[in-house]
Amino acid sequence: MNSIATSSNSDAGRLILRLVLGTLILLHGVHKLIYGIGPILQMVQGAGWPAFIAYGVYVGEVVAPLLLIVGYFARIGAGLIVINMLVAVVLVHLHSIGQLNGVGGWALELQGMYLFTALALVFLGPGRFSINRR
Repeated sequence: MNSIATSSNSDAGRLILRLVLGTLILLHGVHKLIYGIGPILQMVQGAGWPAFIAYGVYVGEVVAPLLLIVGYFARIGAGLIVINMLVAVVLVHLHSIGQLNGVGGWALELQGMYLFTALALVFLGPGRFSINRR
């Protein structure tokens, strides 16, 4: 396989990762835009953290996925999603980190998939099919 075809395949793979992760995380953000972040605010304050941290969910679940989808500063968007997922795991899912679900999968497989896909995009970058093509 020549290097042009390999590069195109790699760029197409990055585009797929960006679009899927961005869309799936954005759906969570749209829900929070519609219904608010009351439960997250309560969790953040219950953990003894400053309330303003709860508003970071809008950055991690609205701004960051939009950056990924269009491929504009996508590494930064992916990094923001990594931070968002780490906060979510610490606040909500830490007790399940070593557990399996009812069908033998990791109890945090969805969160893990979001986290590590975003981390991969931090390292890979958005590819050629993006606004700033970095």
